[in-house]
This record gives sequence, structure tokens and C-alpha cells, in this order.
Amino acid sequence: MHSVDENEDVLVTVSGGVGRIVLNRPKAINSLTHPMVTVIAKALKTWENDDAVRAVLVTGAGERGLCAGGDVVAIYHDAKAGGTASREFWHDEYLLNSYIGRYPKPYVAIMNGITMGGGVGISAHGSVRVVTETTKMAMPEVGIGFIPDVGGTHILARTPGLLGVHAALTGAPFSGADAIVMGFADHFVPQDKVEAFICAVEADGVDAAVAAYAQQPPPSALEAQRGWIDECYAGDTVADIVAALRAHGAEEARAAADLIASRSPVAASVALEGLRRAAKLATLEDVLRQEFRTSVASLRTHDLVEGIRALLIDKDKNPQWSPATLDEVTAEDIEAYFVSADPDIEFEEQS
Repeated sequence: MHSVDENEDVLVTVSGGVGRIVLNRPKAINSLTHPMVTVIAKALKTWENDDAVRAVLVTGAGERGLCAGGDVVAIYHDAKAGGTASREFWHDEYLLNSYIGRYPKPYVAIMNGITMGGGVGISAHGSVRVVTETTKMAMPEVGIGFIPDVGGTHILARTPGLLGVHAALTGAPFSGADAIVMGFADHFVPQDKVEAFICAVEADGVDAAVAAYAQQPPPSALEAQRGWIDECYAGDTVADIVAALRAHGAEEARAAADLIASRSPVAASVALEGLRRAAKLATLEDVLRQEFRTSVASLRTHDLVEGIRALLIDKDKNPQWSPATLDEVTAEDIEAYFVSADPDIEFEEQS
């Protein structure tokens, strides 16, 4: 075993021909920082051209999950100071998301426990995505006045029916079984078999490990609710969707309406428009370029700072959104999120 690079927040090693990346901030549920993104990208580039490394395996330290997302408290302080560091962080993070999506070697991500936001970005674009019965996945950005990013809208826009719209507008967590149905994951491995699976990846290779340990996932609760989800989320606007959910007989539909009503009205409206645009974009890179625009635009808004303040700074869970209601969000408010980030993010030409 030899170290490629070492950072207290990311452990990078090679063992049994497998490049291991361990996110190592367990107290913060391995939330991503800019230096962590840099270390991961450097390791992947090193291994891409190293014949001794035949696969990459990404896990999170501790018992709570792979990664809870980006370090939004840092984004809060930076947004108040002008947002330069956040823009640079997202730029490099989205380049990494793209790189993972086209990585030439098997990229295995163990998406157990909490896997949200930026944690989805470093796992769901990989080639071998493993969930367990502990997986709690989400794109919860609208709850802090932000927009789903890290390539998440690329996947959300392509789920069966309108499951992705439900996940984006509520920000609610979903299970590993749901993640497989929605296209965020490939394989279900029971939590108590994960260590054996990892050993098998090193000893026998990725395909053999999957064959030995992947099982039929439990039923997907969201898939079973496709009826009301596809019906209610077909509305033109978020306000139309909330009205349809409130009018529906299913208890889950009314609960979804309450969740959406608690989210940033402008963020939810931009998320819906972003998904519809992402559905028409050809590549992950095209979607990431759009998400870079919406992320950078959010730094100029009231709701991102206010949403993080309410959830994580003052923790009063009482954000004062502006605009305060869905009916007050204008087409101009939404369009302002999709203008050029000046400059936009650029990706290397794909061969």
C-alpha cells in the first residue's frame, strides 16, 4: 500500500490494484471542501495513467454516510463577503463531477448512509454505484434557497415519470431502492456485506464483487407512488403543482405540498425550470454549465444566505424568503438565474 497524496480530510491510498478515496470528515458527515475536491481530482488524474490501478473505490469515514454535501456554512460566510471563493469551489467541483462521469476506469462509489448534494456529485456519475438499506439520498438545495447542482439535475430530469421533479421540489430524502429506480445508483448491497464487497473488489475485481454481493433491492416506495406524483407534478408552475398536491387524496401528496411550501419560492421555481431545460440538454457537461450559472446567480440573492442562516447558523428554522410566496415569483426572477456566469465554466473537449 502506498500513498498518492494525503490530506487529513481525504485519505488516498492504493491497495490490491484499487485506488481508495476515503472522505475523512466524519463529524461533518464528510462534507466537501475545496481542498478535498482538489485532492480527489489529483488522485484520479494520477491513477488514470497508472497501470497498477485498475479501479477506484470511494467511501466515507464513520457510520453516518458517504457525504452530506458541500460545506454550506463556508458558502454562507463567503456569499456575505462577495462569493468569490464559492464560485471557485463550484468551478472545480463541477469539473470533477464531469471527470467522474467520463472516467476511463471502473469508479465504484459506496453510497451508504447520508449521500446528499455534493455527495451525490462525487458518486452518482460513477460507473458502479452501490447503495444499501441505510442509504438516505437527497438533493435538498431548495431548503436553503439554492438550486440542485453537481449534475444532479441531469439525473433528476431523466427519472421515470416525474419522480425527479418531486425529489427536486421537496428536497426530501429517498432510499437506496428509490435511487436505483431513479438512475442515481446501480446495485444494492446489504450494509453488513459492504466490507466483504470492498475486499472482493480488491481481490477479485469489480465485476466479480458485484456478482457475489449485489442483491435484489427492496421495493421502491417512490415508484409505488408514481400515480399521484406523475399526475400532480405535471403542472406548469410550482404554484400549480402545490395546488394539485393539496387537492389530491393521497396523504403523501399533501405532505409533499407542505414541504414545497416551506422551501424558497424562487429556488423551487428555478429548480423546476432548470429540470425542464436539463431534459433538453445533450450531455452532463451541458447541464453542469447551466448549473454553474444558477449556482453563481444564487450568490447574488437574498435566499441563499437567509436559508443557510435559518437552518445552520441561527438554527431557528424560520427563513424569511424573498419573494415570500410562489405567486410573487416572476418570469424575470427565474430567467435571471440562467444568464451567463460571465465567464461560464468550460470543459475539456471530449474525445
